[in-house]
Amino acid sequence: MSHYLLIFLLPVSSLLALHRWGKSLTEKELDSRNPCMEFIAVLNTKLPKMELKLPIYKAHSPQIGMRRYFIDLLAVLSNRCNLCPTARHLAVYLLDVFMDHYDISVKQLYVISIACLLLASKFEEKEDRVPKLEHLNNLVYMYSVNVVLNKKDLLRMELLLLENFNWNLCLPTPAHYIDYYLFASVGENDLHNGWPITSLTKVKPFMEKYAYYFLDFSVQDHTFLLFRPSLIAAACVCASRICMQISPAWTTQLELLTSYSWEHLAQCIEMMLIYYENDVKEASNVKKQVTIQHQQQVMENLSHQTTTQVLFQQSSYHPLAQHSATFSQFQSPVQDLCSAYRDSLQAQRPSSLLAGSANSSLCSYAALQASLQPSAQTLPIQTPTAMQVAMGTEPRHCISMAYGSSYFSGQHSYAAGCFDS
Repeated sequence: MSHYLLIFLLPVSSLLALHRWGKSLTEKELDSRNPCMEFIAVLNTKLPKMELKLPIYKAHSPQIGMRRYFIDLLAVLSNRCNLCPTARHLAVYLLDVFMDHYDISVKQLYVISIACLLLASKFEEKEDRVPKLEHLNNLVYMYSVNVVLNKKDLLRMELLLLENFNWNLCLPTPAHYIDYYLFASVGENDLHNGWPITSLTKVKPFMEKYAYYFLDFSVQDHTFLLFRPSLIAAACVCASRICMQISPAWTTQLELLTSYSWEHLAQCIEMMLIYYENDVKEASNVKKQVTIQHQQQVMENLSHQTTTQVLFQQSSYHPLAQHSATFSQFQSPVQDLCSAYRDSLQAQRPSSLLAGSANSSLCSYAALQASLQPSAQTLPIQTPTAMQVAMGTEPRHCISMAYGSSYFSGQHSYAAGCFDS
């Protein structure tokens, strides 16, 4: 009983410090019968009493339409500063309550938001993890926020916040309960898709990710402030079990631990699952758009590569190779004919031909015919046939042979294939 009396006699500011100390204990230490478990059990009964003293949120802020933007800003800054979830949720709660009581300009909201984050980090984190002013200014500049923070303004805002909360920042949030509830989130008697769970150590990390996923959802909509923080944390665990298809959705052990039945959690769970379904649909649509864009980009790259390859590739058709047997029998006579023609020009070129005499030209032409006639008679077939085969087997390059009849047909006229029948 002395342990219980010690906890109830502690000041309120020390209770959450004990809670954070209790979260650092291992599961084996929690399962054993020792004073540590008794401290945490009594602490779990003290925090719900502190919830009853929390300020009532009325959603009367004139700037409530900008709430989502500043909540996202706090989430981004806390993630970049590696702050714990309890510091982030406490900062959001401080901002919500302060906005609900005052009409604040947009420029002042930036300073107040960061002041809430600093106060929450000083209360929840160790001293060396509290963000520095220079680091915060760099982060704010990175996210294109046209605000330059200075030490004097931040101190003035911190004092204003502390006075508004009567110098008491020991305010329970769902993040203060979630780790305590996660220890009993999965049991040995639970079923997954109707089958026993073979390894609890493999399931619990996924359960933790789902629970913190829903926990982050709870700060995005101000309507969740109508529920008690402990109920929101319990609903996060139950919604996680539903998404992971663990049955039953809510066990007797969890009901005894949280003091909430299924009926108490139904409305909050329904809101979380609606947000979850919308988030899944949005992610699916984004994935489809990315896939379509990727497919279009791939098709464009393939079409560009195909065009480049066809325009500059070497012809795979070799007409001379196909007709080598036929052309080989004419190759030697044609060479003989050309040699005789060159010899006749060199041997019988008279000097009068250079002078331009007509008679000498006729004589030289007659001599040329006489010199050509014997070589032409040695051909095994007629000369016109040999020349026809030689001209027919000469390769010609046509774009239409490579592309087909549809390419460039709308803009250019071109010949048909080289060897179209």
